[in-house]
Amino acid sequence: MAQNLFRSLSIPVKRLKPVLHPRPSLLLYRVSTLPCRKPWCTSFASPLMPSQTRTFSTTQVCWHTFNIQDENDFQDRVLKSQKPVVIDFHAQWCGPCKILGPRLEKVVSKHEGKILMAKVDIDDHTDLALEYEVSAVPTVLAMKNGDVVDKFVGIKDEDQLEAFLKKLIGP
Repeated sequence: MAQNLFRSLSIPVKRLKPVLHPRPSLLLYRVSTLPCRKPWCTSFASPLMPSQTRTFSTTQVCWHTFNIQDENDFQDRVLKSQKPVVIDFHAQWCGPCKILGPRLEKVVSKHEGKILMAKVDIDDHTDLALEYEVSAVPTVLAMKNGDVVDKFVGIKDEDQLEAFLKKLIGP
């Protein structure tokens, strides 16, 4: 399987035999330093590296979205937050939650840090779900200065989510 992957990247298999190593990080380093034979690769090269190398990257971590670990974490990051917080009560087994979660994260990220998003798994934190009267998932709460100011249950489209967040931010 790895040979097929590297074949599709136009890297000769015979050059990879010494590269395959039990430490994957070393493998990625060595593969990333192999010359790129595709003309379009040069535009993606890092400015610090020669234009004839292939680089790997990952997406930036979304700092305004976080998972709640325990009740103390909820106190510190949500109730004591200076910024408005959207709380997504979800479950791993919930189909609509899997649709709403990424959609909500996308809309929150458009506000560039003006709003934070906390994700609470109701199976792990039933006490928080009971405290905030979550009877169905997905349930989304909007909090400002530790007080619940708005709430909805179920899936919403991006326009409805945008309107929900604009009410939370205010004018």
